[in-house]
Amino acid sequence: MIGQTTRRLIGAAALALMGTAGAALAYPDGPVTYVIPFNAGGESDVTARYQQQRFRDLTGQDLIIQYLPGAGGAQAWSGLNGINGDGQTIMGTNLPHIVLQPMLQDPGYATEDITNVYMFHFTPDALMVRNDSPYQSVQDVIDAAKAMPGGVTAGGSATNSANHVANQIFMNETGVETTYIPYTGTGATETALVGGEVDVLWGYTTVAVRQEDSTRVLAVATEERHPLFPDVPTFKELGIDMVGGAYRGIAVPASTPEEVRTELSDIIGKINGDPSFREQMEKDGYALIDVPYAEMDAFMAERIEAYTAIAEQLRAQQ
Repeated sequence: MIGQTTRRLIGAAALALMGTAGAALAYPDGPVTYVIPFNAGGESDVTARYQQQRFRDLTGQDLIIQYLPGAGGAQAWSGLNGINGDGQTIMGTNLPHIVLQPMLQDPGYATEDITNVYMFHFTPDALMVRNDSPYQSVQDVIDAAKAMPGGVTAGGSATNSANHVANQIFMNETGVETTYIPYTGTGATETALVGGEVDVLWGYTTVAVRQEDSTRVLAVATEERHPLFPDVPTFKELGIDMVGGAYRGIAVPASTPEEVRTELSDIIGKINGDPSFREQMEKDGYALIDVPYAEMDAFMAERIEAYTAIAEQLRAQQ
């Protein structure tokens, strides 16, 4: 028979162990490193900066941003699963990059290797030129490209990216040929356009907001005119069937426990739901979406199907 005193001691020990286990499962239990697979200054970086303080407000922990650019994001994504899966290191993720890269080359990872836990925004494609550009309209770009096949240079962020896809769809729809020039990230493309390295830029509505004093937007790839650019036509208005852009979210190493994946997803969802965060993002040209971890498989299946259709054309260029 176990005496009353012994039972009390066992009960106290059990409670202590439960408390320890609970603390071990608390997330996050220290600073979280947020790896951005691109250079500073692009959409992934800007969003992370906006998320930073709100992450601390929600969790009491710092979100430390680090950059690991290279190969259009592949350098970072190929090393994702080599990181400790304790949830203390997370990584930005982009579509269509993580679908098209493995389809068209060997980037060192497969799409299914990337464990996305949340997709939080969408940035519509925008065709942009410098203020001093002779191209005043999309038709001017088309006319120039027809007169000089391959002579019009179009900048964009990386190959097999949303910008690359936009350029290919534009060529398909208009029958012209442009020369696509890939850069290491959105920030680098902005410098390339303003500095005269390229004739036009496949950017996003976010880039157009940042560079509104030095660039002009010729068209946006949305269903309706963008509220920040009411005087800019959509491609569809111009008879060009283009609606698209880039999706961004957060991924974790494959070894990350399910409960941590869910907890991180919930945290990012709360940040996305913050009215001040939404206002800040929308003012900068972002379109917020909410795809939590529980809905990610269905979302990814849909996007993979959509990107597969363009993959063969991009492969033929490589």
